[in-house]
Amino acid sequence: MAQENNGNERVRAQRQKNAERIEILERFVAAGVEIPCFDGVMIDCTVTIGKGTTILPGTILRGETAVGETCVLGPNTLVDNSQIGNNVLLNSTQCYQSTVKDGANIGPFVHIRPNSVVGEQVHLGNFVEVKNSTIDTGTKVSHLTYVGDSDVGKKVNFGCGTVTVNYTGKAKFRTTIKDNAFIGCNTNLIAPVTVGEGAYTAAGSTITEDVPADALGIARARQINKPEWCLHRNDAKK
Repeated sequence: MAQENNGNERVRAQRQKNAERIEILERFVAAGVEIPCFDGVMIDCTVTIGKGTTILPGTILRGETAVGETCVLGPNTLVDNSQIGNNVLLNSTQCYQSTVKDGANIGPFVHIRPNSVVGEQVHLGNFVEVKNSTIDTGTKVSHLTYVGDSDVGKKVNFGCGTVTVNYTGKAKFRTTIKDNAFIGCNTNLIAPVTVGEGAYTAAGSTITEDVPADALGIARARQINKPEWCLHRNDAKK
């Protein structure tokens, strides 16, 4: 009997919580926020949201989060104690204790960790992680990239698979990438290191020294082909 009563109390408490959740969502709708489906949407009463913003299913907004106008958040997005500007798209994104400025287009499957600032018109694409970094206006980080402990300028382009290698095993250091730089695919930037304004890094490079402005940094072994190596290998296996 005690277990049954405890179960009933839990059900009643859950119903009360859900009623409070719906009441909060209805207040946002009345204030001009679009929430086409309430399923899975959880918004703390401490959150603020601008008019014309759309909140899609599976979105969770927590703490002192402030969202601007005409944004689209979700589906399946979590924002915790962060500042989101106007006209921002967050698709399947998790953002913690950070700032995302106007016009940013982020997701899907992006993780923004604390103390990050994502600038205006920045694009972060699928499977990008940003941590303790500043990314300035118009930069594109399209996919499969880690930007940690970095200061990135305006209109930088990151190729697929770039990593800012910020930890030596004993200490963490910062990477600086200046305006209009181009980071080739599968570049490792070994901090502390600076890529100058307008500079390029060649795909597949491991950059351990500063790249001057307008220079091309190449740091990879020269390709060597061994003729008929596979034939000899196959003969040995026989």
